[in-house]
Amino acid sequence: MLVAVYHNNNDVRLEERPVPEIGDGELLVKVMASGICGTDIMQWYRLKKGPRVLGHEIAGYVVKSNSERFVKGDRIFVSHHVPCNSCKYCLSGNHTACDALHAGNYEPGGFSEFIRAPKENVDWGTYILPDYVTYEEGTMIEPLACVIRGQRIIDVQKYHTVLVLGSGISGLMNIQLAKLKGARVIATDIDEYRLRKAKELGADEVINANKKVLLKADKIIVCTGAYSAIGQAFANIDKKGIILLFAVPKEDIKIPNVEVWRNELTITSSYGAAPVDLEESLNMIKNKEIQAEILISHKVSLKDIQQGFKIASESKESLKVIVKP
Repeated sequence: MLVAVYHNNNDVRLEERPVPEIGDGELLVKVMASGICGTDIMQWYRLKKGPRVLGHEIAGYVVKSNSERFVKGDRIFVSHHVPCNSCKYCLSGNHTACDALHAGNYEPGGFSEFIRAPKENVDWGTYILPDYVTYEEGTMIEPLACVIRGQRIIDVQKYHTVLVLGSGISGLMNIQLAKLKGARVIATDIDEYRLRKAKELGADEVINANKKVLLKADKIIVCTGAYSAIGQAFANIDKKGIILLFAVPKEDIKIPNVEVWRNELTITSSYGAAPVDLEESLNMIKNKEIQAEILISHKVSLKDIQQGFKIASESKESLKVIVKP
């Protein structure tokens, strides 16, 4: 089978590898669509993990099943990270802190023609896609689930003013979800294309991030790795407000400790998604509460994945790039 091996953003190499063998309780899945995540092109983060086959937002169908839960032909979404559901983190509802969640994955990665879904992924992270949900929409389940978890952590409510810093794919999903909750949403970006998309998807106001932002938000969601966004977050958070680091810069951030202390601010972070978030995400996409298809701007073949990485990295009038093996 064909796989794409990541070395860096400008060096994604195609290789032939054997189709994985599956064991008890496992699935062999034909990948029909696989999204390029913002973390896939976060080169400073990925270089130390390479070379490897990336891709963790996949949808496809079962080619071979050794599980009683799924049969050949089932259309499915498979989560790459799944918790053990028995450790202290899982039992306290903090599934994304589970060591098993951080250690597990499918083989070899979503940028390949087939994957082996381990038994734990089959048991705790595999979901049937209805016929009316496309494979492309299925790739949005995991990123939307991460957004759902992030906003659950900071408890976005309808009386809140929410400032979303960065209107890329994660920012746009955060905008949609916050609007569904009834919040007033302001969005920023330096790109006019993305600001237009933010407005189209419900932002009450959009502001070019190169200009000074003057407001006080109850919740601020940082959806860009630009270090300047951290300063903007502290400059625009209201008393008792919460700053969510949904994305992070490469550099360590500086915290204005006196301001944090006097105004009782909270800085928190969000990583990944738990099964409850994935289930809610799938239901929101099934019910068309979140516009998933509109967030997909480009589709490329596996043979053209280098072009896909180029489009995603340059961020010129692009949102989600989907690889179709």
